[in-house]
Amino acid sequence: MKVVVAGKNGSSFQGEVEKGKESSLYSLKIGDSFDGGLVGAVGYTLQVTGGSDKDGVPMRKDVSGQRRASVLLSSGAGFKSSCKGDRAKRKVRGNTVSDNIVQLNTKIVSEGEKKLEELFPKKEGEKKDKK
Repeated sequence: MKVVVAGKNGSSFQGEVEKGKESSLYSLKIGDSFDGGLVGAVGYTLQVTGGSDKDGVPMRKDVSGQRRASVLLSSGAGFKSSCKGDRAKRKVRGNTVSDNIVQLNTKIVSEGEKKLEELFPKKEGEKKDKK
């Protein structure tokens, strides 16, 4: 499972959770916190803000469980409005992390001793941050 960590200054870093340790993230809900050591961010505490499954279906906080559901949406994750008052039925995933989730989005709750740039070094071919 890939885990995207949103930094304080708008940057983001991507880590990976090993197959054997993924089960410790299962049953976490959007808004729950966990130890960043699972991802490689030792000393950090991360909070789940969302994610998506293998088909790109986003997680929503207001849909309970691990299920995939068709919901009538007017705003938020999984819906892009073209005009005011627009509503549409869209597929979304529930707010609980399961084995179907491929990418998990997180933010930092408390920082560790090292900076994220040191813990997640840039790989060859990746874009550099705009400054």
